[in-house]
Amino acid sequence: MIDYNPKAWFTFIFRIHKADTVRKLFPMFIAIGCYSAVVALLELKVLHLSDIAEWKNIVFVHSVLGFVISLLLVFRTNTAYDRWWEGRRLWGTLVNNSRNLALKLNAMVPASNTASRDFFRIMIPNYAFALKNHLRNKYLPEELEQGPGMEIDEKKHVPNQIAGQIIAHVNDLYRKQQITGEQLIILNDELQAFTDVCGACERIRNTPIPFSYSVFIKKFIFFYVMTLPFGYVFTVGFLIIPIVVFIFYVLASLELIAEEIEDPFGFDANDLPTDTISANIRKHVAEIL
Repeated sequence: MIDYNPKAWFTFIFRIHKADTVRKLFPMFIAIGCYSAVVALLELKVLHLSDIAEWKNIVFVHSVLGFVISLLLVFRTNTAYDRWWEGRRLWGTLVNNSRNLALKLNAMVPASNTASRDFFRIMIPNYAFALKNHLRNKYLPEELEQGPGMEIDEKKHVPNQIAGQIIAHVNDLYRKQQITGEQLIILNDELQAFTDVCGACERIRNTPIPFSYSVFIKKFIFFYVMTLPFGYVFTVGFLIIPIVVFIFYVLASLELIAEEIEDPFGFDANDLPTDTISANIRKHVAEIL
């Protein structure tokens, strides 16, 4: 995720960063600029279509379609941002849940039971790192701190395995009468929340925007921009070239931004800082336990 000062907005105009859509779309700018130049040359210098009054009425069609495409892009961007923000809320829940579980275990588990305290100090942050990599379809054992009796099968659901080991250890403490039944019930909400957060994140990752909807918007933008020179060249002349390029930049950038943030758990510049969040969980749990 990009760290920036939202108040220093003037510097954004001249700043080029990894997620800048200009670099991604630059080849298309060249192609569309050349296309617009050819259309303008044919209409103004070769075919003289400006003499046909009916041909100029195509501007009305673009006015109506421009309103429709703006509504579609607003809905598309809002939907993608909702997914990004829900992902951030879920990881905030994971942070709070990890701290709460560590605080309760610190109060309930006897200080003399250093083995159990060390186990929870290791395994609670391990869940955050395992979930982060699980959402990226990766398994990085070097990020997991090794604990006593910890066994992970990378071919299976790693976060579930870690959560299962944490729950099993808590129940083992209950069987050994180091925590009471009431304390076990109190811990249950935090233990269950791990799986709830994981399932909600998987829902976001595994449920993209419907294919037909995404394809329709791209086609709509393409054909809308490709037909712009035919209607506006009579009004602005060869200035239609930079105008069409700029309109394409605005419309296509909104679609690219929506594509980037609709899956907020990856490596894109605007994705959630799950690496930092996981490291903070490890730091805070270690301080508590």
